[in-house]
Amino acid sequence: MSAYKPLTTHDLHSSERRFLAAMQELGYGRFEMLEIRNGELVLDPWPTMIRSIRFGNSTPNRPMETLCEFTLKNEQAEFLGLVRSVSSGVILALEVRGGLPASMEIAERPSPLVPK
Repeated sequence: MSAYKPLTTHDLHSSERRFLAAMQELGYGRFEMLEIRNGELVLDPWPTMIRSIRFGNSTPNRPMETLCEFTLKNEQAEFLGLVRSVSSGVILALEVRGGLPASMEIAERPSPLVPK
């Protein structure tokens, strides 16, 4: 599995492309319990998606337009590069702001090749 940071949508696996579109659609909120297996996002079952809504905000949380092909923002490339470097784990919470990954908590499972 490749652990490099992708630069454009041409460099993405189908699961990564699908998840980036979901982050753009969410806008603001978080995903919970997102599994990583062999450096790839496991989207079945789909992770819990929690939308953040602020009342009285002049810019309400509306789904963002999803673009077909684009150069990845640094936050997207950094997130996917980190995902690709994890052999087995679970993202407990991934905070999304403006359709971009902002922060996350991850529980990694040790590789069976690492001595105890």
